[in-house]
Amino acid sequence: MKPQPALSPARIDFTDPAAPFAPAFGDVYHSRAGALEQARHVFLGANDLPARWAGRQNFVILETGFGLGNNFLATWHAWAQDPERCQTLSFISIEKHPLRLADLQQAHLHSALPELAAQLCQAWPALTPNLHRLEFAAGRVQLLLCLGDAQAWLRELVAEVDAFYLDGFNPKQNPEMWDRHLLKGLARLAAPGASAASWSVAPQLREGLATAGFSVERQRGFANKGGMCVARFTPRHAIQKPAARLALAPQARQALIIGAGLGGAACAWALAERGIRSTVLDAQAGPAMLASGNPGGLYHGTLNPDDGLHARFNRACALETERVLQRLPALPWHQRGLLRVETSRDLAQMQALIERLGLPPDYVQAMPQDEASARSGLRLGGPAWFYPGGGALPPAAYVAALLQASGAEQKFGCKVARVKSQGGIWQAWSGDGQLLGEAPLLVLAGGQQGQALLQDLAPGLPLMAQRGQISHIEASATRPLLPVAGLGYAIADQSAGLWCGATNQDGDLRAELLDEDHAHNQAQFARLANLDAAEAAKLQVSGGRVGWRLATPDRLPLVGGLPHLDSQGQPMLAEQLRFIPRQAGLGICTGLGSRGIGWAALCAQVLAAQISGEPCPLEASLLDAIDPARFAVRAQRKQG
Repeated sequence: MKPQPALSPARIDFTDPAAPFAPAFGDVYHSRAGALEQARHVFLGANDLPARWAGRQNFVILETGFGLGNNFLATWHAWAQDPERCQTLSFISIEKHPLRLADLQQAHLHSALPELAAQLCQAWPALTPNLHRLEFAAGRVQLLLCLGDAQAWLRELVAEVDAFYLDGFNPKQNPEMWDRHLLKGLARLAAPGASAASWSVAPQLREGLATAGFSVERQRGFANKGGMCVARFTPRHAIQKPAARLALAPQARQALIIGAGLGGAACAWALAERGIRSTVLDAQAGPAMLASGNPGGLYHGTLNPDDGLHARFNRACALETERVLQRLPALPWHQRGLLRVETSRDLAQMQALIERLGLPPDYVQAMPQDEASARSGLRLGGPAWFYPGGGALPPAAYVAALLQASGAEQKFGCKVARVKSQGGIWQAWSGDGQLLGEAPLLVLAGGQQGQALLQDLAPGLPLMAQRGQISHIEASATRPLLPVAGLGYAIADQSAGLWCGATNQDGDLRAELLDEDHAHNQAQFARLANLDAAEAAKLQVSGGRVGWRLATPDRLPLVGGLPHLDSQGQPMLAEQLRFIPRQAGLGICTGLGSRGIGWAALCAQVLAAQISGEPCPLEASLLDAIDPARFAVRAQRKQG
């Protein structure tokens, strides 16, 4: 997906509370006869809801204009009131001009569904051009809010849709929302027997739906509308679904997860939200004892001038982590807000970049040197990026909270020597032949120690172990009030000292603390805090920790299914990732590198969606960027 243009939030005239008006389109957001009533008649009624979701595991709706959110609220309310409702409801909605939070609150000031509207306002995201995953009803209702251009998003969505809500302003004022190319894109996402409904009966809508493979009819409209459009997906030819987009284990209700660090704990939590109970195995005596065991760690987004893959992925992960931390029980400590010192741009250039990318202040701010220094408690040498949703926390406590929320069974001291699939069941065996666990679904999230298990299941994965050493500095007058990053990072501990680091050495397996690494970290912190020689000389290192991160050459994780192997044990590949067949019941979530805290939550949700067949909370281009088969496909292309 090419970077989206900067978002332009909606402008709304609330002069008539019964019909909020959009001056840019010369149209109202909904009928004066009632937004919820219109939603129930047009979108739920014409799509035969709630009857069609009865008894289903998951039901997926796609809306082409979120607007004020009334269609979502009406659908959520109908689901909540229905005793025969589906287990989970996935509601995907695209909005090019999203509301600012204050306008959303104004729109629902007198809502007939005040509790649901309040929850929507509370969960409203930063207005960044991302796919935002918002959870309600303990995870059973999922709103995937796609902010940006509808045509671009329809090409990027990975979902199988049961019902379409075709909404938007009047086709004369907003023709791009009723474009035949946009409507043709619905066919790629439509499930067999999918339905569609709209309040509009414009010729371009009916003709576009017919061209896309829908049979179209006109029914009685809502209030003063003479008609509305109702359609059913009846294509002449069956549409083949890409192999990589098929569910890895749609019927599984038990999972075996190898690894009790950030990746494994997050996967257990994400699967539990879908009714899948996990058993987590780890070779250590407890959770988060290796790469996830540092006393503190950072999480935050990033940005770059072209808003490329890494920036968009890191932003999506950071936003998801912020949401998850708000739902979990309070951690022993949690420092909110993070400063990242800028060394190559001045404040004006930083602000210009933010404006060009259209990133809102609740995601990132360009902070002057004096203000950043005051916030951090350090004498910073320049301006800084401030990430209000970033911060620092104890990884082990985060892991414990995720495991507790998952209800997973935890087994420690279980070193898995090999895994195999037998009769559709995955088994984990110890080196002495003991069966450690079995389930129809296996998730490999073992970090460095789980790397050996991949040699047979996914030969040729270019994973590398990176040694990292952090250092503890004793009580000092120079101590950050907020976590600070740049060339290195610093986090205040819970006494009067701080942790700083970290080194990064590929393939270095030395476990002992190294004096030269302490010196490196100490010097790095001195530069970060802009200390003079006398101040730097007073820093006293009092300890440290060594760990190994598992990383990939492109510094992105490995998340998803592993390719089928041929008779020679080699991956079965295709020119495009989405056409590669995957091993049933097997998923991987590893290679989180130094960003485990910030990446784990979204990576786990992506894998859980791939396992269950639910809509993926990540666009297709980013999904390809973290696909475990990407390196093999790149190598094949070079050889060809």
